[in-house]
This record gives sequence, C-alpha cells and structure tokens, in this order.
Amino acid sequence: MTTSALARIPASLLVAVGLAAGFGIAQGTGIRALGGAVFAACGVGAGWIAARRRGPAVTAGLAALYVGAFVLAHVLALGAGFPAWFAVSLVTVAAAGVTYGVIDRSREAMPAR
Repeated sequence: MTTSALARIPASLLVAVGLAAGFGIAQGTGIRALGGAVFAACGVGAGWIAARRRGPAVTAGLAALYVGAFVLAHVLALGAGFPAWFAVSLVTVAAAGVTYGVIDRSREAMPAR
C-alpha cells in the first residue's frame, strides 16, 4: 500500500479495527500476540495518519487514548465483570468516535488543495 493510499483511509477505521479485530483475533486463535500485532499495526497506521493531518501533539494524545482504551477494556472485563465483547465494543466506539471527531471530521471540513 502506498503512502497516498494509506492517507485516504480514515484513522478512526484503523482504531476500530485495531481494537475490535485485535481482540477477536486474539480470542479466536488463542494467540494473544497475533491480536497484539493487529492492534499495534493498526495503531501505527492511525498514528501515521494523525501525524500527517494534525501533528505530533494531537497524535500523542490519540495514541494515549488508543492504549488507554485497550487497558480500559481489560479493566471493564476483568475488574468490573462486563462481558468481554461488550467491554471491547464500548471502548472501540468511544476511541473511534473521538478519533473521527479529531482527525477524520476535521479533514472533511477542510477545503481541497
């Protein structure tokens, strides 16, 4: 995939795939590292897009949100007793929604160059 093709992908989509598919792959295969690799790859891709569109400060904040969502899903599932898929769904919707609002929506509002 070229960098221009990656730049057209919504960062919020990568955040959603990283959290939900990463969990699904880890759970479905029983190989947590494989799910972690999907999570990491999507996070790097979303970070690259965020850095190009909004700069390093916003990227750092969204990276913290992404990792925080991952941790919160574990806290909700293991600590609070939520069903695992429900916990992952909650944090995925929240993190992808914030990413859309900060990265993808602002891009749509910008005039074309």
